[in-house]
Amino acid sequence: MIVTVFRSRLGSGAQDEYGPLARQMSALAETIPGYVSHKSFTAEDGERVTIVEFESEQALQEWRIHPEHAKAKRRGIESLFSDYKFQICQVIRERSWASKPRQA
Repeated sequence: MIVTVFRSRLGSGAQDEYGPLARQMSALAETIPGYVSHKSFTAEDGERVTIVEFESEQALQEWRIHPEHAKAKRRGIESLFSDYKFQICQVIRERSWASKPRQA
């Protein structure tokens, strides 16, 4: 599994344009074969973090080169983000746990 971590801060006045574009990109990502999931968070200091999971590097590549995503990236660099950082990570190990509901 490939995990991408996108951290960004919006420039002043970018919020109104960013919201609809982010929703559009979320919907688009879900159509990419090999897409697994994504979540976005905004920290108290204003940093935005989006985590996206893909089944493979090929799936990530399809997302990276998609024309609409490429257009949105250019828009972000030109006028939306004051800064950003993008990390691509390969999952080495995964473990999970979920509590089971108590039975009466």
